[in-house]
Amino acid sequence: MFTAACRKFARQSRIVSLGILLAVPAHGQDQPQSAATSKVYGQVQTPATTADTNTTQAPLVLTLQDALARAKANDPQFRAALTELGLAHQDTVQSRAQLLPNVNYNMQYIYTQGGGLVANNGVRYIANNGVHEYIAQGNIHQALSPGMLADYRKVEAAEALSRAKSEIATRGLVVTVVQSYYGYVVAERKYATAQKAAAEADRFFDISQKLQNGGEVARSDVIKAQIQDQQQQRSLQDALLEMNKTRLDLAVLLFPNFDQNFSVVDDLRLPNPLPPFVEVQAAGTRNNPELRVALASLRQSDQEVKVAWAAMLPSVGLDYFYGIDANQFAVRGPAPDHFRNLGYSATATLQLPIWNWGAGYSKVKQADLRRQQAHVELSFAQRRLLADLRSFYDETETSRAQLESLAQTAELASDSLRLTTLRYQAGEATVLEVVDAQNTLTLARNAYDDGQVRFQVALANLETLTGSF
Repeated sequence: MFTAACRKFARQSRIVSLGILLAVPAHGQDQPQSAATSKVYGQVQTPATTADTNTTQAPLVLTLQDALARAKANDPQFRAALTELGLAHQDTVQSRAQLLPNVNYNMQYIYTQGGGLVANNGVRYIANNGVHEYIAQGNIHQALSPGMLADYRKVEAAEALSRAKSEIATRGLVVTVVQSYYGYVVAERKYATAQKAAAEADRFFDISQKLQNGGEVARSDVIKAQIQDQQQQRSLQDALLEMNKTRLDLAVLLFPNFDQNFSVVDDLRLPNPLPPFVEVQAAGTRNNPELRVALASLRQSDQEVKVAWAAMLPSVGLDYFYGIDANQFAVRGPAPDHFRNLGYSATATLQLPIWNWGAGYSKVKQADLRRQQAHVELSFAQRRLLADLRSFYDETETSRAQLESLAQTAELASDSLRLTTLRYQAGEATVLEVVDAQNTLTLARNAYDDGQVRFQVALANLETLTGSF
């Protein structure tokens, strides 16, 4: 009796366990496969699926101009160049203020130990006017020196130098943003190309299996197709990794809070023809910031020579005082005279440099050496400008000329893969031809995308010399 009850309980337990197993899905069965492990069949995934972003908000869509504006607000090197320009401008303001009269108000109280001697006005120190002396005066001071004007012009040249350097920083930032922006655009394109290549390799692997089952191809064809399929899956993973890396680099450049919830506009297209080289050369001579830096450096060194010579010339200081210098802090003195304490005085000082053990002449020599170096740098900058103009123009022109050829090559490679696959299915082509056609198509598409980025970067480099066309 007891044995039969135990057997019945065991059967019921097995039934209940089986029901639980059927009701609960296996662990990971309903989990979506990651992009790194799943097979892709030609669909293009959006950047939001490959980045750790806030999916509750729509991504910010950025154009190249938006990226430039954000980079100018957040790039530390560009901001440092603007800061240097602001500091140089304030130096100019301060130097100009030194050429103008300054007004100050001075208040002073002097207490002297009394001596009781009437001959000295009751004070122990002859230099003082009384036991209690109150000074409250306004002072207008003007310094006159040949070196002051030369120093002001030197500071103006330094401001022009900082302005030219800030222009260099601006154009250099454009190159950086263009590289990062279009680098990410091309990384997205290459990821889409890798998805299509992986889907094509998977489809060809399926075709080879079916042909083997029908006895039309050997096992070696299936093995080669499987190797190609696995290689394309690894290439897809690498393309995804590269796309995420370029996205992170662009986010660091554009956002102060490292926001990754954004997308970019793919505006790569066949560019317009370049202007003639004569026009480009004229624009480079007129708008080149490197040349302006060299000219500003030469002008600054010229003024430094004048400042050094002016330091050995006489200088004049003029002061006008108006106020109180009396024994009582009052407009009028004590009774019975009630004399007026307010009054004025003026001083003129002439300073003549006589001997400083050759230090002044040494400063002149230093300034002259800097001026000679500035002449050399200006000459080199002019030669470098002509060479860079020709080099950058040829690079831009060549990269643009190759775009049409690269686009045609990509189209031919696509047709070649389609025809080779049909020939393989008809038994007229080998598996190696199909694999070679697949690889050729991937390389051709990537080469076209790289060619477009090459042109954009070359154009940005050319515009660092000439400004925008």
